[in-house]
Amino acid sequence: MVKKLKHKKSKPNEPKTKSKNGTKGKKPRTKPTLKKQLEFKALARAKQEGKNRWLYDNPKLKKKLTEHTAYKNKDRKEGKAHRAVFVKKFTLLYEDELKKLQIELLKLQKQIKADGLRVMALFEGRDAAGKGGTIKRVTEHLNPRGTRVVALGVPSNTEKTQWYFQRYITHFPSAGEIVLFDRSWYNRAIVEPVMGFCTDEQNKRFLKDCPLLEEMIVKDGIKLFKFFFSVTKDEQLRRFDSRETDPLKQYKISPVDRLAQEMWDDYTLRKFVMLNETNRTLTPWTIIRSDNKKLARLNCIKFMLNHFDYEGKISDEELRVDPEIVVSGIDEIRLMEEGLLTPLELPG
Repeated sequence: MVKKLKHKKSKPNEPKTKSKNGTKGKKPRTKPTLKKQLEFKALARAKQEGKNRWLYDNPKLKKKLTEHTAYKNKDRKEGKAHRAVFVKKFTLLYEDELKKLQIELLKLQKQIKADGLRVMALFEGRDAAGKGGTIKRVTEHLNPRGTRVVALGVPSNTEKTQWYFQRYITHFPSAGEIVLFDRSWYNRAIVEPVMGFCTDEQNKRFLKDCPLLEEMIVKDGIKLFKFFFSVTKDEQLRRFDSRETDPLKQYKISPVDRLAQEMWDDYTLRKFVMLNETNRTLTPWTIIRSDNKKLARLNCIKFMLNHFDYEGKISDEELRVDPEIVVSGIDEIRLMEEGLLTPLELPG
């Protein structure tokens, strides 16, 4: 016996209506009144303000303004679409100075291209010393067609069988180019021997061959800068902790990072040996004290600009570097000689 299906009866207060195409359908929704719309908007605004207030009051979720935002909006008045925030005066001064120096870098790049110069800068230093952040500010507004950043990873099986310098030489600048190395062949001077990635013989051979190679580079006409970013042990630890909690810095964390704290003295000793062997008149080292990352960036850029003449260059006074932040390689060697028995008291 087949049971007949009963059709559901429509409720008397919901009469069936015909749609535009003639088929039966539900009663169309009525548009909310203006009063209701205003109530909905007020409720949504209240929820959003409550959410924003929770974000501001929760210390774990505090966010930083994107660089240049504070300076660009410092004269803007608060309005319906803008909320006033407090920033440090130093932040405004830093962003103002950075913008001025980045304009100078653009002038310099134009001159480098016109004269067919070749410029190369090596950025070395402890982990979390601020190398990548400085490179980012240098290249931020430069024409990418004339600027390259080289950040090589672990050598491949093929590269391990080649001459050590071979994979770096292929990235050297052509006429009119600026090339910035985020770590370089100096891995073999500090990181590799400390972590056991190379033999003592390979390390010693590198220290003897490196000055000869760099002398050939400079004599061939390439303008070479060698920057070593120096950070104290406590500041390095603070930055490591920051990387672990900031989701935007997760890519910077590696197993080698924490070992850098444990092997601090070993890194210091290798740095001392490296400076003694590779700090030459033609290819000197420049030490950048980077406990204050913003000041380190500004002074590093000023140091580079001071070594060129280009059209429209600002005054020498405006490009004066801070001697407490920019230190010559020979002065760093002298400082380390005096305090090598107390390495924890030395700047990184």
